[in-house]
Amino acid sequence: MSYIDTIFGLTGKVAIVTGGGRGIGQVIARGFAKAGAEVVILSRSGADETLELIKKDGGKAYYIATDVTKEESVDAAMAEILKRSGSIDIVFNNAGICKHQTTLEASIADFREVVDVNLTGEYIVARAAGRIMIERGIKGSIINMASMSGGIVNVPQWQCSYNASKAAVIHMTRSLAAEWAEHGIRVNSISPGYIGTPMSADTPQELRDAWMPLIPMHRMGKPEELIPPMLYLACDAAGYTSGSDVVVDGAYTCL
Repeated sequence: MSYIDTIFGLTGKVAIVTGGGRGIGQVIARGFAKAGAEVVILSRSGADETLELIKKDGGKAYYIATDVTKEESVDAAMAEILKRSGSIDIVFNNAGICKHQTTLEASIADFREVVDVNLTGEYIVARAAGRIMIERGIKGSIINMASMSGGIVNVPQWQCSYNASKAAVIHMTRSLAAEWAEHGIRVNSISPGYIGTPMSADTPQELRDAWMPLIPMHRMGKPEELIPPMLYLACDAAGYTSGSDVVVDGAYTCL
């Protein structure tokens, strides 16, 4: 094993990735698996492609159908993971949605749906995993998906519900980090900027044209550029890093 592997490797770890069937979740799931972790995908929409890619990479992974907004669904998934894998060491709380709507266009139901998935869903998963880690003495790592939108207001699209949910995720992360520090559980968040995932290909061209001048690097990020900071937050090398929000946005929020 190389020096880098001993510091940043995840061999022997069990890593949960919610919403890992596509996009950023899929890329991070593959990265965790390549670093040696056994990966468990929790999603409502399946993960066949992700599992096949991890298998081709020589990694280990499986899928459990889970609705992160339902406590009973998450608890059942956690119980199955313990039965099959024996531990829960890493959680990447990635499942999320966004609706580009003005506040007057969006219904209260729309707002609640976004907050339910992006904030309450992450809370339910973190709470369930944290309970297991505390009961079993696991000094684990929980990484919540936030966004640069938790600190800035995106333009020209309006997405108040998304921005509010991600700002709350960042502060929830700090709160959990402080609360669980005595148990050796680290809780951090990652805040990507505009990332070029397959989902972003559906973004109207006029929005992408508006974003580029606002990004100092004048390009969208690659999903693979999120793997190194995620590996750091997940691995034991980040033993003194907790309550942090790691921004990966091409310097967008510097302006």
